[in-house]
Amino acid sequence: MGTLGRGRPAAVLLDLDGTLLDSEPVHRSAYESFFAARGWAVDPGTYAHFVGRRGSDVFATLPGPWAGHDPDALVAEVLGHLAESPATPLPVPGAADLVRSYHSRGVPITLVTSATRAWAEYAVEELLGVRECFTALITWEDVTHGKPHPAPYRAACHALHVKPADALAVEDSVAGVTAAVAAGVGRVVAVTTTTDSRLLRDAGANQVIGSLGELSSH
Repeated sequence: MGTLGRGRPAAVLLDLDGTLLDSEPVHRSAYESFFAARGWAVDPGTYAHFVGRRGSDVFATLPGPWAGHDPDALVAEVLGHLAESPATPLPVPGAADLVRSYHSRGVPITLVTSATRAWAEYAVEELLGVRECFTALITWEDVTHGKPHPAPYRAACHALHVKPADALAVEDSVAGVTAAVAAGVGRVVAVTTTTDSRLLRDAGANQVIGSLGELSSH
């Protein structure tokens, strides 16, 4: 890992929620509303297990009051609470500019997200306004195994016809960093929008930054 260094990447692989969009507070609120509606007493720290991951994967593997319930049905309920939220996530400062900068230099860009395709399309088109900059979107529906499994990043590199070692990934979660590292991505940069820097480094990030403005597009 890390053979790419700080040179120009062959491709840029970008996470969405927490990396390009300040959406984790809205998602956390939706999960908390869902837990409350179910009457489930859940530790406040439980949401951390869902950050960067597909909700159904977490429900299927994490012990909790949801054991025995259909994970996909539970996610549908969470999405219902999310749809009722009046809050609209805002772009992380510098997100759209970073995407446009790489695109203008001819570097192919793929979104690698644990979110649904519907949310991903809406986010990059309506909230970020950079849909045309993405060569592909790798979403919840495109892989059998979600982050922290390497499958999403492998799929992204396959879609762009690049070797993982020649690519740059930008993430905000332990699950995302773990997935990129396991896929052999050459440079993994983590931004501390949602996760403590120590945890991101421990997961294997080559570089941890406080804002996207610290990431050079050169």
